[in-house]
Amino acid sequence: MVVAAETTRKVEEAREAYRGVATRGSLIYFLIDRLAVVDHMYQYSLAAFAYVFSKALSKAAPAETLTQRGDELLGSVTFTAFCYVTRGLFERHRLIFSLQLACRILINAGQLDRELVEVLVRGPKVPGDNPCAAWLLDGAWQSVCALASLEQFANLPKDVEGSAKRWKEWCDLPQPELEPLPGEWKRLSGFEKLLVIRAMRGDRTTLAVAMWVRDVLGAKYGEAVPFDLPASFEDAGPAVPIFFLLSAGVAVPMDALLKLGKGYGISEEAGKFVMVSLGQGQEPVAEKALDQMYASGGWVLLQNIELVARWLPKLEKKLEALAVGADPAFRVFLSALPQKVVPVAVLQSSIKLTNEPPSGLKANMLRAYGSFTEAIWESTMKPAELKSMIFALSFFHSVVCERRKFGPIGWNRSYPFNPGDLSVCITVANNYLDASPKVPWDDLRYIFGEIMYGGHITDNWDRRLCNTFLKTYIREELIEGIQFFPGFSSPPNLSYREYIEYIEDSIERETPAAYGLHPNSEINFMTRQADDLFSAIAELQPRGGGGGGSMTLAERVKQLLDDILEKLPDLFSMGEIEERVEERTPYVAFFLQECERMNLLMFEIGRSLRELDAGLRGDLSISEPMENLMNALFANKVPTSWENLAWPNLAPLGIWLVNFLDRQKQLAEWTADLNTPKVTWISGLFNPQAFLTAVMQVTARKNEWPLDRVVTTVDVTKKGPEEVEGATRDGAYIYGLYVDGARWDVQQGTLEDAYMKELYPKLPVVLVKATPADKAPAGDLYNCPVYKTQFRGPTYVFAAGLKTKVPAAKWVMAGVALLMTVVE
Repeated sequence: MVVAAETTRKVEEAREAYRGVATRGSLIYFLIDRLAVVDHMYQYSLAAFAYVFSKALSKAAPAETLTQRGDELLGSVTFTAFCYVTRGLFERHRLIFSLQLACRILINAGQLDRELVEVLVRGPKVPGDNPCAAWLLDGAWQSVCALASLEQFANLPKDVEGSAKRWKEWCDLPQPELEPLPGEWKRLSGFEKLLVIRAMRGDRTTLAVAMWVRDVLGAKYGEAVPFDLPASFEDAGPAVPIFFLLSAGVAVPMDALLKLGKGYGISEEAGKFVMVSLGQGQEPVAEKALDQMYASGGWVLLQNIELVARWLPKLEKKLEALAVGADPAFRVFLSALPQKVVPVAVLQSSIKLTNEPPSGLKANMLRAYGSFTEAIWESTMKPAELKSMIFALSFFHSVVCERRKFGPIGWNRSYPFNPGDLSVCITVANNYLDASPKVPWDDLRYIFGEIMYGGHITDNWDRRLCNTFLKTYIREELIEGIQFFPGFSSPPNLSYREYIEYIEDSIERETPAAYGLHPNSEINFMTRQADDLFSAIAELQPRGGGGGGSMTLAERVKQLLDDILEKLPDLFSMGEIEERVEERTPYVAFFLQECERMNLLMFEIGRSLRELDAGLRGDLSISEPMENLMNALFANKVPTSWENLAWPNLAPLGIWLVNFLDRQKQLAEWTADLNTPKVTWISGLFNPQAFLTAVMQVTARKNEWPLDRVVTTVDVTKKGPEEVEGATRDGAYIYGLYVDGARWDVQQGTLEDAYMKELYPKLPVVLVKATPADKAPAGDLYNCPVYKTQFRGPTYVFAAGLKTKVPAAKWVMAGVALLMTVVE
């Protein structure tokens, strides 16, 4: 960063001021060092922080004593730095920063044990049987058992089991973070309570963390710093650009920028403002604009700089050169979506501001209505139809945008839906209504679902979801009024102002039902928020040993390494197995392939661990792959070299290892007699698609059917895997599937709404059979996609036709799917 002489002088003033409070200087300089690496995308230079601290000096209140002055300075510096950093962070990242800040301050003051912070971040689990399975998730019990390794929580598992009624009542509270813990556990400190909440009510963790941060740092640290371009502009200069970090569907706040420019006599009409949208060879135009405004004292806005990654190093040098000798009024504004292509030096030298779309159904609908005026329906020949169409489209747009926050149950992939999609759809609707005597509902739905919004969609199941929403909202009954979700319906013919008032009054508290989802999806969403929070913090942690008696990285890795090697099974003897094979049926060929893949994985686990063991002993030099393995083991993650040979996985290493041993055990049981299992744990296979293909091959050969005209069908039984007495003659019995977004009613034999807090109910044993496509069951079936993990998307396996008493559209909008593995 090129630091102007005035900034340098202020930095020296700041340093001089802190020489008188040496006991607090360590924390101040610690903040400089720590905050500079908050996120690789949001870089801050040391000089930038020093400048912020110098600004804080003028904000600190005067004091009579040196100690009071130090407290005032420290409080002012901390909050000024907080504001400076958070204005350049997206909302989802701000809690990461504030939690780190609060923890580091307390650790530095000796008021918080570093080991407790590590446990909160890692969220360890200890696999084992769950005696409280009737009311507590298996993952929560595993977390409770892991907490028992800490002295203050040694009796927690025993108490949770023995006082199940009290703990269940606390866990069932809608806001347990606001209530004391049961019994003697209410005496735990605020941070220790966080550990219990993270273990037993993961969905409330983010809210509990935010509340703890406010208690530690003050209420003002829990409030978002509002977007204030004029205030940020005061810190800018010829050497300090303003960088707008954008979100999908959000543009540079041009109105605020142009309004700010007018106050300084800057405008396009005056020849003092140039805007260049980069891409398609606009780099020379941008360079020319920079040179012109450098001399004349104007402003330059370079948009979408992430699109010209190869030119950015040249831009970096250009900005550095233009900072010297520039007209004092010269300013540069940059914008980009957050991608790892922008040079660090450009980020460090810039004032970073974030601009995000409104969140929530109400905010999105109000934003949609704010993008046009009532003039849009004054010129149409069918104003009532157009009004109802616009209202339904605005609701549809808001729903598809907000479903993204629910993750895979909302959309398999995240799509960049934006206000432009809505505007074009409204224009198309207007044109079609004027050109047709009747409302062409089918044509409009096709254009909206396959072209406008469908143009973004790449997943066929997401395309089905989009079209289902349109069939539900955009239909003939809309003109008379339809219910979008309980408590919210399309209104009658209103004026523009009345529509806005209706939206503001009718949407009070948003629930997942507004998006067609089950209330459990909110629990999943909030749990994932907490997981993302701690995952990001874990990536920022140093990989050294902790203090206070904690094991070093090498010691912890060595302990885990020895434990894995001790449990690692022997390789399958493929030669001996093949000698015992009498007939190479499709099933035998499949299981042989599974054994070969398991051998590759087991060999790599053993080889890499023994190599690392030799490195830790000093017999070999630590290589980069060995260091990566060591860091993965320390962070409780599956090493990349193992993952590349294994199955899609979202579980931490501890859970993954248990799953790995169970998969090996299933194959070992098959090798004992080489008979097809009476019931197959399909979730424990490397390639479940190949197993289903084997089912079709066997059936097609037996009945002499063309294989390309055979499809897979399923019949959900009422049995558990232990109740299956023998293998079926037609098809195969499988188990290990979980229902996401609903539940299977064993007595009724149909899909039903899930029970509250029962996130992933198990499906009974399923009979998979092959049948000719023209004889496949039809009728009241929901074509349910099956995925290997909760991530969905690329882990798709096949579609299972599940019986339903209600229209299948309900389950489509609820995002119902079957999963082969879940991580609670």
